[in-house]
Formats: sequence, structure tokens, C-alpha cells
Amino acid sequence: MKDPKNTNSMGKMWNLYKMGGITPAIASMLGSTNAQQMAFIRSMSRDQRKESSMELQLSEMEAVVFDLETTGFYPYNGDEIISIGGILIRGEKFEEAEPFYRLVNPKRKIPRHITELTGITNEMAKDAPDIMQSLHDFMDFIGRRVLIAHGSGHDKQFLNSALWRTSKVNLSHRIVDTMMIAKWLDPKAMHYGLDEVLERFGVEVTTRHHALHDARMTAQLYFRFLEQISNRQVNTLGELYAYLSRH
Repeated sequence: MKDPKNTNSMGKMWNLYKMGGITPAIASMLGSTNAQQMAFIRSMSRDQRKESSMELQLSEMEAVVFDLETTGFYPYNGDEIISIGGILIRGEKFEEAEPFYRLVNPKRKIPRHITELTGITNEMAKDAPDIMQSLHDFMDFIGRRVLIAHGSGHDKQFLNSALWRTSKVNLSHRIVDTMMIAKWLDPKAMHYGLDEVLERFGVEVTTRHHALHDARMTAQLYFRFLEQISNRQVNTLGELYAYLSRH
């Protein structure tokens, strides 16, 4: 037997859609605040697809170096983002701007081993913003800038999962992966995890498995790479992508 409340709710949403389109329908379903956040995220994604960043000079390129902490490795199997950290850079320097850091309420229990690794407890996360608010704030911080991360596959997978669940879009920003740069510049190394690469390239390790600290260390690692990249006559983002695609 159908739930009459659910039937009435769906009917109301369909009538709103017919009268005014998807925005009032979503506002009815999610509430006006979430609907506004969703609309902002979708507009950011749409605008980003119009941008061509391949001609950007690496020496002047604005980017956001970021990192996520999560409850596990599988976003399509229930794991969630629990913190986001981001640092704004231009070329090989930190910008004089406030960094981005948010705890995120994952709406599920954080496994004990993740708490031991990251220091993020259920108590800390329970009063944090939800993923919709956190994505809205992070996308606002990013703007149209290029993203940089180490081992970006993990982070991109989680962002895409969260963006699709909340706003039915995928991440459309260009991403530079410092792990791929390390493999290109140092092809004979055995390991390319962040700890190993930081040590090989002389970047001081502060606090690991903290999204903001990891983002800052990854930025310093990227700065170390830029001189070697320039020495190889690679000057634009498009040229860097071309070289990385071969390795």
C-alpha cells in the first residue's frame, strides 16, 4: 500500500516543477537553504566547464592545494568526507589569504582506526556542518582555480560522489596530481606515497593525516617541483598535462 503522505509530497513537487521548473521543486523537497547551496554548486560547475585553463603559465597560476580526510576508501559504499583542507597559492608562493578548513559531519560513526589516524572524533564531527554546506563553502573558496592534490584519485572520487549526491554534478576543475609529477621527475623511485616523496624532496613533515597540514605540505612539495619542471621547458598547464600523460 502506498504511503498517502509520500504520494501527496511527490504530487506537490510535480506541480511545483510544472509551474516553475526544477528550482522551486527542489526548494520544496530540500528546503530553501539547501536548494540555494545546490544551485550555487551547479552554477560553479557549469561556469567551470566554460573555462579553458590549459594556457595558464605555471609561474603565475592560481591554484588551491587541497586534501580530504575520510571514514575509509569507498565513497560509493558508505564512506564519507570528515574534513577538507585547502591552501591558496600563486605560482610558487602562498597567497596571503586565509586557508580553508572544515570538519564535516559524516552522518555516520567514524571508525576507531580513523579517529586514531586523524584525531577526528564522533564528538567533534557531530556539530560540524553537513556535506552540502561544506561543499558549498569549499566550492566558493576554490572559485575557478586549478586544484592540486597528492594521489588525487582518492580525493576526486570522494568529491564526485558527494557532488553527485547533493547536486547531481561532477567535479569539472582541472586537477594537478603531485604524485604523477613525482613519478615523472623521479621515475626510478620505489614508492610515491606522500610521506616518501616529502622526505625525498626535503619537505619538513609537520602533522600528517590532517587535511590542512597535508595540503600545506603538498603545496611546499609542488613548489619544489616547479623549478625542475621549468628546467625541462614546461611552462604552461597544458604542457604539464601533456608530459604527465606519457608517464
